[in-house]
Amino acid sequence: MKLGILGTLSLAIMLISQVAFAETVKIGFVTTLTGGAGAIGNDMRDAVELALDHLGRKMGGSDVKVFYEDDTFKPAVGKQKTEKLVKKDKVHFVGGYIWSHVLMASRNSVVGKGPFMITSNAGPGPVAGKLCHEDFFSTSWQNDQTTMAMGEVLNQLGVKDLYIMAPNYAAGKGMVAGVTRTFKGNIVGKDMTKFPAQLDFSAELAKIRSVNPDAVFVFYPGKHGLQIIKQFSQAGLQDKIPFYSAFTVDSLNLPRLKDLAAGGLMTQFWAPDLPTPVNKIFVQDYRKKYGRYPTFYAAQSYDTIMLIDSAVRAVNGNLSDKEGMRTAMRRAAFPSVRGPFKYGNNHFPIQNFYLRKAVKDADGNYTTTIIKTVYTNHQDPYAKDCKMSW
Repeated sequence: MKLGILGTLSLAIMLISQVAFAETVKIGFVTTLTGGAGAIGNDMRDAVELALDHLGRKMGGSDVKVFYEDDTFKPAVGKQKTEKLVKKDKVHFVGGYIWSHVLMASRNSVVGKGPFMITSNAGPGPVAGKLCHEDFFSTSWQNDQTTMAMGEVLNQLGVKDLYIMAPNYAAGKGMVAGVTRTFKGNIVGKDMTKFPAQLDFSAELAKIRSVNPDAVFVFYPGKHGLQIIKQFSQAGLQDKIPFYSAFTVDSLNLPRLKDLAAGGLMTQFWAPDLPTPVNKIFVQDYRKKYGRYPTFYAAQSYDTIMLIDSAVRAVNGNLSDKEGMRTAMRRAAFPSVRGPFKYGNNHFPIQNFYLRKAVKDADGNYTTTIIKTVYTNHQDPYAKDCKMSW
């Protein structure tokens, strides 16, 4: 009789605990949803929704609510929307962030305030180095890494004289720092253009024609990438000077660029044909649901949701157990599009980087394919400045 009562009491306590832990998982997601860059943000949102579909709209047995916020491409707006998510909506995680300057403006509104912050794209050097934090994670890369890989490719191709173009903001500076960190030839010209205002590059292209370098390297995301490639061709340079890029050609602008981008080489951590089990399902289901190839922005956003799910599952939905969730995210034992996922001491991925080529698939759709691996298990150069250890 006594054992029966104790058993009933234990069961009641377990049920109460489960009810107490069945708190809705609240995720804030800050991105650009309107204007010229809105296509990127909507691509990220689509990937978040697909990830939730794959999870059955549950995490650790708990319901999930995502609060999407439009930063309108402006740091002040991004900060304002981030503060709303933390103070009003009381979210447990804040993800997203396409732009480095928006992320930097928003960081202090999250870090140390309770929620975890997970960048799904932007990776400026400071947050990977001296500003690293136990509650800040990345599911993308540090800005310099992708272009460090491109510098190595240019060396392998025998390029001696290089002309560089990029927008003059945090990510642009990081991308330029990356390629110049590894490229061993001469930088014969460098233009840091106004961002986001400048979309006419005729003056810079005239300088390139005059200098006649061995190659041109550019970093221009979103609509700026579309414009630089079109104008490079219109200036008659496409068949004269080899053109290399990072984050300039993607699955959003390839269908519009078509043969203007076909054959173009770029470096990145991911491509739609990366042969991992999770990536195959992700790309297949994304194309089935949305009728287009996913971008790297989408792949990173998918991983953001899967990382969060691994944290919530690890603590059985007990969202007050921050230490348990942090430990789980550091372990990174979640189904990533990359395959096996590993974090460095600064909570940025240690990962491979590939040389990719813009091509047509068997059905005539434009996409990118992996040519070769440039870096294996690469850690960003700012990790040494991060004082975290775990």
